[in-house]
Amino acid sequence: MADITSLILDDHDWFRRQFARLDDLIDPADLAEVWQPLADLLDVHARAEEEIFYPHLLRRGEDAEDETLDAIGDHNDIRDGVHEAALHPVGSTAWHAAVRKARLANSEHMAEEEDEGLADFRRNADPGLREQLGRRFLEFKRQHEGARDLDVSDLDPQQYVEEIEAEISGHRPADGSLGIGGLKGQD
Repeated sequence: MADITSLILDDHDWFRRQFARLDDLIDPADLAEVWQPLADLLDVHARAEEEIFYPHLLRRGEDAEDETLDAIGDHNDIRDGVHEAALHPVGSTAWHAAVRKARLANSEHMAEEEDEGLADFRRNADPGLREQLGRRFLEFKRQHEGARDLDVSDLDPQQYVEEIEAEISGHRPADGSLGIGGLKGQD
């Protein structure tokens, strides 16, 4: 079954293993061989979640607004580390520092997402939707393998949530609030 929550967890497990592999390597060519696919999937995974998972969490989750704001900020921190690493020779002190920045941000993000957003979504989204979104998640990753044709720039978390809320409701609330609470269960 292609349940999106399981697929996200599978990626998380892969991320952990790849970061651990980096710990055992010294040669820049070996580091690059592990790092580049990891860096690419970190970018693809984050954008896939932003395109597919988080809009649906906002529709159904119990604490979706806070979870989403935090996740988008985390994605930005992960991207910043990945993109900073690309500015330095693989294996250099600056490269290692940037990779560590991405790793720490990713570790924090995965723990929070697993305990909060994914659990919230499993409680509030039916298995059929989770499987449908899982198929979309896999297709997104296939289309953008290696971060191909993907905008990997940071997002403003507040603006992201406001845009999804406006898309869901078809308009902005007159009181200026995000109105997410009243959207639970809507598609």
